[in-house]
Amino acid sequence: MFVIMVYDIKEKRVAKILKISRKYLTWIQNSVFEGDITEAHFVKLKHELKKAIKKEEDSVVFYTFRTKDYTSREILGIEKGKSETII
Repeated sequence: MFVIMVYDIKEKRVAKILKISRKYLTWIQNSVFEGDITEAHFVKLKHELKKAIKKEEDSVVFYTFRTKDYTSREILGIEKGKSETII
């Protein structure tokens, strides 16, 4: 499945949420991740995030798609989070 994840996390927990999210998805820009993920990894991601956030203060939103085929992305301005090749 293809997932887009956005979050609004209190500053003191952002680094932890960023670290967890990068294990499963690709960072796109501030508070936004996307990527193909298996059902099992999606369950793990949500479990780790539930343990790391405070439900009264933080928010994580997932948009799930069966496949990336029916999504498109258009960027206006600079592209953040693109992967760079290091030689």
